[in-house]
Amino acid sequence: MGVTGPPGPVMDRDEVDRALARLGAEHEAIETSLLALQDHAGRRLLEGAELTGVTKERWASAEASITLLWAYFDAYADALRGAREIRSRRRWSSREDLVELTELLRGESVTVAGSVTGSIAGSAAATAHAPTLHGTGKLSHSFSLSTLVDRMNELYASSLDMVVAADAVWSALPARIDLLAAELQRTRRLAHSVGVRPGEHPAGDDLERITHTLTALREQVVSDPLAYWSPTQGSSAPGGGRPDTTVYDREARALEDVRREIDAVLTVRQDAEQRLVKLRDILSRADRTLAEARTARGEVLAKIAATEVPVVSGPPTVLQEQLATAAEYRRHAQWHRLSPLLESLEEKAEDELLRARESLTEVTQPLAVRAELRGRLDAYKAKVARHGLAEDPFLIERYDAARRMLWSAPCDLRVAEQAVLRYQQAAAELLTAPRVPDQGGPQDRRGEQ
Repeated sequence: MGVTGPPGPVMDRDEVDRALARLGAEHEAIETSLLALQDHAGRRLLEGAELTGVTKERWASAEASITLLWAYFDAYADALRGAREIRSRRRWSSREDLVELTELLRGESVTVAGSVTGSIAGSAAATAHAPTLHGTGKLSHSFSLSTLVDRMNELYASSLDMVVAADAVWSALPARIDLLAAELQRTRRLAHSVGVRPGEHPAGDDLERITHTLTALREQVVSDPLAYWSPTQGSSAPGGGRPDTTVYDREARALEDVRREIDAVLTVRQDAEQRLVKLRDILSRADRTLAEARTARGEVLAKIAATEVPVVSGPPTVLQEQLATAAEYRRHAQWHRLSPLLESLEEKAEDELLRARESLTEVTQPLAVRAELRGRLDAYKAKVARHGLAEDPFLIERYDAARRMLWSAPCDLRVAEQAVLRYQQAAAELLTAPRVPDQGGPQDRRGEQ
């Protein structure tokens, strides 16, 4: 609203000239801004678009604000022109001229018709930013020039903010959506060529969903751009914010995931036979290892006594069946089904080979223990021989006892291990015993024990 009361002391001639110069500069700046707003590409698009939602509501308010803005500007221009005419009457303005100029330049001298402000009373933005005579019964309303400038600045800022925001969304999102849609179509054709179709493969369902989402997104962005605008918090500058690309970014990531899936299917098509051959080889090695484990188990049961020998499982028939299914998929070019099956089979086949090897290791553990005991016994015998004690009767007796246990079947490993330990202890005692003077060997202390 305008400032009421007297305009203050009468301005002198210099004050009037400075005020007119300032108001003239403001007039030029406002006119330039209004013409730029009038020619703004975003405003022209808004005028010609079929808008919906929040954009439709805000554009109706913005249009009313722009109409009021031009009405205010015309009134401002008329008042400024009138003040200039009074000032130009004479070089040295009279007292009466200065009083009149003071009233024009500082008082509420600018009148706006009630028909202008009342015509936009239904607009939320206009009623928020501009005074209105709607419902007051007034036929006009008066403003000071400074108040009118403030009103115009407010209306211009709110209108420009709306226009810039809509234009920014239209400049950013539709083009990006179109590029993504083109990439989507290329991906769909490629997916179809390898059998990735809706209802048959998850990636095909994803492509269908992305297609529908992008189509709907583009329609919404074109008709309601402000629904995809994120204003910057705390910013007072017109158009402060950025387009909201959350939905677009999500679908772009989803399409990238589908592309990777299609690449995996294409890779399967290129090297399917090689991978199938490798799988057959791994499963064959697993079968042979299990067969070896079963044979070894029979040998252990026959040669080793008092030992728990784990049971060896049979061949992986389920994996063989899945391998046959994979070969069938390859034969019928069902790459989208072959891809996940091969990945699963490769992991399971490696696990099966590892399990077969672990089974063989567990089964042959008793034989490995027996072999270790035999090696230890022979190693100590060689050591004793290097020290000239190979013919010692006591050592020979203990060696023969241990050897009979280790080379007989079935072999009791616990008893055999004790026999080897006794031989080791006897050999160690002889090797560390002090030697008798004038004799080549160590002193025999066995009779003293």
